[in-house]
Amino acid sequence: MTNRLRIKRLQQNAIIPTKGYRMAARHDIYASKDSPIPAQRQMFVHTGIPREPPRGTYGKLAARSGMAIKYGISVGGGITDADYTCEINVLLQDHGNTSY
Repeated sequence: MTNRLRIKRLQQNAIIPTKGYRMAARHDIYASKDSPIPAQRQMFVHTGIPREPPRGTYGKLAARSGMAIKYGISVGGGITDADYTCEINVLLQDHGNTSY
């Protein structure tokens, strides 16, 4: 059994997830285009990538603590089942007083 995360681009401008440093607990994912999130609102952010987690696992999307503290950004929902192989869209919530 392999623990590799299989990812591909659905769009040319999609960015493959990265780790900020070697021992990071998770990968950072990126929006495929800039889309401001209005203050006190939420919106789906497209990533342009699907994923296929290792068999018997699931994916969890979580906010970065820095984004939460500095900008008031949190993630709504966040669980992707092993059989969900469509584009990852992230529900981001802006709890701040200015658009992010």
